[in-house]
Amino acid sequence: MSDPTFSAVPEHVAIIMDGNGRWANARGLPRTMGHRKGVEAVRETVRAAGDIGVKYLTLFAFSSENWRRPETEVSDLLGLLKAFIRRDLAELHRQNVRIRVIGDRSNLRGDILPLLIEAEETTRDNTALTLVIAFNYGSRDEIARAVVSLAKDVEAGRLRPQDISPELLDARLDTAGIPDPDLIIRTSGEERLSNFLLWQAAYSEFMFMPEYWPDFSRDLFFAALEKYAARDRRFGGLSGKQAAAVGS
Repeated sequence: MSDPTFSAVPEHVAIIMDGNGRWANARGLPRTMGHRKGVEAVRETVRAAGDIGVKYLTLFAFSSENWRRPETEVSDLLGLLKAFIRRDLAELHRQNVRIRVIGDRSNLRGDILPLLIEAEETTRDNTALTLVIAFNYGSRDEIARAVVSLAKDVEAGRLRPQDISPELLDARLDTAGIPDPDLIIRTSGEERLSNFLLWQAAYSEFMFMPEYWPDFSRDLFFAALEKYAARDRRFGGLSGKQAAAVGS
C-alpha cells in the first residue's frame, strides 16, 4: 500500500519518545525490554519520515536529567545508543541520511563521544533526511551555554551588548542551522516539554499521543502528520481566511 499524501508536510518533526518503562511494566517485563523495543520504533519512524519527505527529524534520546536514573538503566540506555550507531550507521549512510547530535559534550564518557563524532563525520555530506539525536541534552543548559558564549565575546570586546539579538542567540544554540520544529510529538499521554527545545518550540505545533513509544508505528506517525496538515499556523498573524476577510 502506498504512503498517504498530505497538503502540508512539516519540514522538521521533533519527538519526545516517552513511555518505554511503562510499556514494559504493563507487560510484566524489565524496563530494559521497553527501551529495546523503543529502538525498533526509532528505526520505523526514521524510515517513515524519510519516505514522506520530512527533512529534519529530532529524537530526544537521552536528557541531561536521565543520569539520575538507576545506574543499571543508564548503562542499558547508553549500550542501546552505542549498538544503534554501530548497527545502523552504515544503513543510514546508504539511505543518504545525515546524523547530527545536539547536547552537552563536555563531560561525556570516552566510549560514547567518539561514536557520536564518527556518526556525524561519516554522514556529513548526506543530503536526504537529517536525523538529529538529542543526547545529554537539556534546553535550559543549551540556552545557558549559548549565553555564556555571547558573554565571553562581550567581555573580549568582540560584541556589544546592544547588538545581541534573538537571531544571534539562535546561532549559538546546539541547533544552529536547523529550522525550528514545525511539529513536536510526545508519546505516552504526558503533556509537557520536559526541557526539550524550549527556545525552538516558540511556534511549534504540539501533538500529545496516548500510545507508549514502543507502540509508535508508521501509521501513528502518518496520523500525526494528517492532523498537522489540518491545522492553521498563523505565527502571531492572521489565518488565510481572516486575512482574506480583512482585505475584502
